[in-house]
Amino acid sequence: MLLKDKVSVITGGAQGIGRAIAELFHKEGAKVCVCDVDEEKLKEVEKEGMKGYKLDVRKLEEVEKVFNEIVKDFDGIDVLVNNAGITRDNLIIRMSEEEWDLVIDINLKGVFNCSKVASKIMMKKRSGVIINISSIIGQIGNPGQVNYSASKAGVIGITKTLAKELAGRNIRVNAIAPGFIKTRMTDVLPEDVKNRMLENIPLKRFGEPSDVAELVLFLASDKSSYITGQVIRVDGGMVI
Repeated sequence: MLLKDKVSVITGGAQGIGRAIAELFHKEGAKVCVCDVDEEKLKEVEKEGMKGYKLDVRKLEEVEKVFNEIVKDFDGIDVLVNNAGITRDNLIIRMSEEEWDLVIDINLKGVFNCSKVASKIMMKKRSGVIINISSIIGQIGNPGQVNYSASKAGVIGITKTLAKELAGRNIRVNAIAPGFIKTRMTDVLPEDVKNRMLENIPLKRFGEPSDVAELVLFLASDKSSYITGQVIRVDGGMVI
């Protein structure tokens, strides 16, 4: 088991990519703590033997409270996966301030809040791993997603900076930039949009949540002990 007894916190872990990560971590022996705003989905997670915590990553005080609760329950945090994220797509001329703020608050500020609190906990143990879920959109941009693109580009900036700040305490920080992964978020896209995207993917298929989860597992494990500050794409060759 690659993560035996490792206390692992996964935000947005009750569904989609986060759920796939949580289930794989659980299979690999981790003590999995799933943080999400969806209480019904958290109940499903707990039925599978994982621990659920209701958490809005936008609120620093709430993050501190929940992470301290996790420390009391499991005596520390070894791995943090910052996965919580949303989209609110619109062209910039139509995008509301609310659409901008919500995406930035969850996708970017949420990573800041969780990393800030987890870093303090990990520094005391002089070990830890932080994995941030970014997106290829944070690297190449996409019309109608100026808020999402900005947030995911910011996540890459956080990753590289924290990798330098925390390396001296044996804390590794990396990011993953998924391409088109089949989730509830992408299922709602029109078929013509999906077909156009498929044409630009050399492997000629969309990714599965498990494709991302397997890489997260590798980065969380000791097998990647000499890797930090990296952004790794999981996109079927969409961006080469």
